Amino acid sequence: MQRKQALLLFLLAVVVVMLAACAMPVAPATPAADALSPASAETPLKVILFVNGVLGDKSFFDSAQRGVARAVAELGVQAKTVEVSFDTTQWEAAIVDVLANEDFDVMVLGAPPMVEYVQKYAPQHPDKRFIFFDAAVDYAACEDNCANVYSILYKQNEGSYLAGVYAAAMTTQEIDGMNPDAIIGAVGGQEIPVILDFLVGYEQGAKDTNPDIQVIRQFANSWNDPAKGKELAKAQYSQGADIVFQIAAGTGQGVIEAAAEDGKFAIGVDSDQALMLESANPEQAAHILTSMLKNVDNSIFRAIQKHLDGSLPYGAVEVLGIAEGGVGLARNKFYEANTPDAVKALVEAAEQQITAGEITVATAFQ
Repeated sequence: MQRKQALLLFLLAVVVVMLAACAMPVAPATPAADALSPASAETPLKVILFVNGVLGDKSFFDSAQRGVARAVAELGVQAKTVEVSFDTTQWEAAIVDVLANEDFDVMVLGAPPMVEYVQKYAPQHPDKRFIFFDAAVDYAACEDNCANVYSILYKQNEGSYLAGVYAAAMTTQEIDGMNPDAIIGAVGGQEIPVILDFLVGYEQGAKDTNPDIQVIRQFANSWNDPAKGKELAKAQYSQGADIVFQIAAGTGQGVIEAAAEDGKFAIGVDSDQALMLESANPEQAAHILTSMLKNVDNSIFRAIQKHLDGSLPYGAVEVLGIAEGGVGLARNKFYEANTPDAVKALVEAAEQQITAGEITVATAFQ
């Protein structure tokens, strides 16, 4: 009997201890090391777009801005744009100021005139990364081989070849604004290698389509002088050209103005300029038959995306052509409405032949 009472007392004590333990507060479990929580989430990537010019060209720099803006919207990065102006004397001081005073992880900048500054300053900031578009540093000549710089080049000669095929085929069509003369034109911002690369592709495409065609080329020596672009385009129209390819950034706006005023046509550059102008100036947009697309926006978005997943090849250059989606020809509603099926077929065939390696497009770069 005493043993039964002792057992009951022991069981009662165990119950009391268990109840007391249940009443005690329990410390929260420590999350696993790879658990996702606000405290462990990565800080958003901070991007600076450095513009050695101004936005509003509806072309080159605006395309870069679209690429960064898309990264903000789709990839969650934080971004700031710094516009410097076209005054070359301000560029170095501006980039030094940004490097010293702005909080960022990646700087996006472009164009050949910036090569010397990227080569000079990128190695001094090994904690930063640089996405350099439309130009490439000389990695062999750069301190530390510019290991923190990724360069993007474009085969603008390939895209311009398509523009030349198109212009040569269109210039003798029975369309209002076209005359029977096989003459086309081009206005470049400056006589520099990258612009010459556009021109050699354009001229090759035109002459492969019509060996007897005449191509007028002129240079404005300015990237932000629409009046000069307009003057040069009007001169070419007066010489019999009815299509002028503008490769002159803001200066090229004058080419488009001249086309609308004279009842002629223009080919835009870098961005789909007809669609960009349509809401603000539908009359001018209607005189842009197509645009040679240098897809700066897509290439910058692609680079930022690859940076985030760790696959961007810093310390190297990539060259993007038709096959890689780096360049092409705008096929918008204006193109569709104005372009005969036979001309569309010529352009598509040329595009396929370039991609297949059946056509080798000349280049201004050696």
